[in-house]
Amino acid sequence: MGDMSFLTMFIWAFVFIAYLMVLFSIIGDLFRDHKMSGWAKAAWIFFLIIGFWITALIYLIVRGGGMAARQQAAMQEAQAQADAYIKQVAGESSHADEIAKAQALKDSGALTAAEFTALKKKILSSN
Repeated sequence: MGDMSFLTMFIWAFVFIAYLMVLFSIIGDLFRDHKMSGWAKAAWIFFLIIGFWITALIYLIVRGGGMAARQQAAMQEAQAQADAYIKQVAGESSHADEIAKAQALKDSGALTAAEFTALKKKILSSN
C-alpha cells in the first residue's frame, strides 16, 4: 500500500508541475499579445485562478494557434535587438580601428594633416 501512495503522489506532482508549465506559458502569452486589451487579459487571469483546468484548456483551444506565432515574433525581436547592439558595439571599435589606420597613414606621410582630418570626420559621421 505504501508503494501505491508514493506512485499516486508522484503522478499528482507530475500533473501539478505540468499545469504550472501550461499556466506560465499562458500568462507569458497573454502579456506578449499587444493586440489584446488589458480587461481581456485581466479576465483570462481571473478565470485561470478561479477555474484553472477548464480555463487553461479553453485558452489553448481558442488562442493556442497564435501562441507559437507570438513567441516566434518575440524571439525575432529580441534577436534583432541583440544584432543591433552587436553592430553598434562592433561599429564603434571599427571606427577606432579606421582612425588608427588613418593615423598610421598620416604618420607614414601617405596622408596630409588636412586629408587625415577630412577622413576622420567622414569616419565619425558614418554612424
